[in-house]
Amino acid sequence: MHQTIYDPVKYATPIGSKLTCKGWIQEGALRMLLNNLNPEVAKHAGELIKYVGSCEAAGNFEDLDCIITTLKMMENDETFVIQNGKPACIMKTHKDAPRLLISNSQHVPGCVNWDHFDELGKKGLMMADQMTPADPIDLISQATVQGTYETYATIASRYFKGTLKGTLNVSAGLGSLGGAQPLSITMNEGVALIAEVDEGLINKRIDSRYLDLKITDIDKAIDQALEATAAGKAISIGVLCNAVHLLEHMVARNVVPDTLTDQTSAHDPLTGYWPHEMSYEFAKVLRIENPKQYTLYADTSIYRHVELMLDLQSKGSISFDYGNNIRSRANERGLKDAFNVFVPDYIRSLFSQNKGPFRWLALSGDPNDITATDELIIKMFPENKSMLRWMKMAKEKITFQGLPSRICWLGHDEREEAGLAFNELVRTGKVKAPIAISRDHLDNGPAACSSNHETDWPILNALVNTAGGASWVSLHHHGTVSAGNSTHAGMVIVADGTDDAALRLRRILRNDPYMGVMPPVDTGYKIAQRTARENNLDLNLIFNTVASTVEV
Repeated sequence: MHQTIYDPVKYATPIGSKLTCKGWIQEGALRMLLNNLNPEVAKHAGELIKYVGSCEAAGNFEDLDCIITTLKMMENDETFVIQNGKPACIMKTHKDAPRLLISNSQHVPGCVNWDHFDELGKKGLMMADQMTPADPIDLISQATVQGTYETYATIASRYFKGTLKGTLNVSAGLGSLGGAQPLSITMNEGVALIAEVDEGLINKRIDSRYLDLKITDIDKAIDQALEATAAGKAISIGVLCNAVHLLEHMVARNVVPDTLTDQTSAHDPLTGYWPHEMSYEFAKVLRIENPKQYTLYADTSIYRHVELMLDLQSKGSISFDYGNNIRSRANERGLKDAFNVFVPDYIRSLFSQNKGPFRWLALSGDPNDITATDELIIKMFPENKSMLRWMKMAKEKITFQGLPSRICWLGHDEREEAGLAFNELVRTGKVKAPIAISRDHLDNGPAACSSNHETDWPILNALVNTAGGASWVSLHHHGTVSAGNSTHAGMVIVADGTDDAALRLRRILRNDPYMGVMPPVDTGYKIAQRTARENNLDLNLIFNTVASTVEV
């Protein structure tokens, strides 16, 4: 009989400095896989769902058990292949090869639609993956806070003289991604008003200190948000309601937010989006008993949701899509102006400077190890004022979930220097166990998040990181823009304090960011081209050298 219930004892994350595997790379993968299923971190551990709709950690519990067993038994010169959440094979490679190679949701684009995707999923041939959680590393809300913070910081810089103080910022969704919104807004000194239908999620965000208040009456929530905005207070309010109902009240009262976005799981209307024409409890029943009817109701709500966003945008609200496919679904249902809810280039300039998300996790489970890395990062890069401001607030405001971790945005050389410094912390025993280093899949090089974009760069990113000896490498074809409409590559490198790890860190943490600056150079961004030259990555020089040898 197959296990169908998550056992918190059986799947508890190992901590400390004692190995349960034959090497720290395998140990890191094991610990982070189990950490992703920790009820503090996972969306629904009992269903192996980590976040965003139906993103799974493994095909089923039997597959999960086999993956765990394999990680514990494999040698330090072997590579474990995992396909769509299922263990495939172990191959003899070498000590500098990745210990894991992972691929999920590779779906022929011409055949992609949700019905086909779900049909393959029921046969065990396809697994919903999303972005980072498809790998055995994800920091869920801890990670997304930083990217969301940077987005709102850029909005503040562009439109509000560098701060969101005195602004009202409205959105919806307090799940694994959306849960980062309220804290990201208040860290930029603004007022956040977030709609959420699941009271448990509101309570969870309050418990983790990502959210300040819960209000169940829509008009009272709006009133309190307006009072805080007028007073210049930084406060976040979760209102227990559907996003459509919140926006309808705002339109009726002519309350125009300064910024307006959405982080519901609109890319997955069946398991991620809640229709506004029925109660939350009724919707839970309908999605099981009649999924097709549920999806029709969800599509109607998505249409109305974007229609209201357009209305508020026309009145002056800075309205933008946060990449959850809500505009596309509304457009597909006949809302011709849906794409007028724009996606400004808020962080493209940072990517073009080769600055991006650098994340790390203490495999020991000891928060003091993160304290040691925090102090080191702050000491190493005193000139990086934006990072220092973020680190100060992160230490004060962000509660660890599962294994302690941190994320900040660093430049090209800074990432390599930080990785080597972390390796030295492990070597000298200043931290209790190795440190796993990664970055968000939504970094510039490893992601192509639209079916309208070419997807060579993510594939090349995965190949380059495999060649460089990353601890594990992954490639996925799914994401928040719906099934088959994105390609993204993952990478993790474990700093275990050894000389071999130092060599791998040098390669990976130089080459991986390098792959991030190549797309904007390729598309003509002047700032990216200047960054490439400053980092001795002069792609134009390579092109000119090659071109000069070719006779026309």
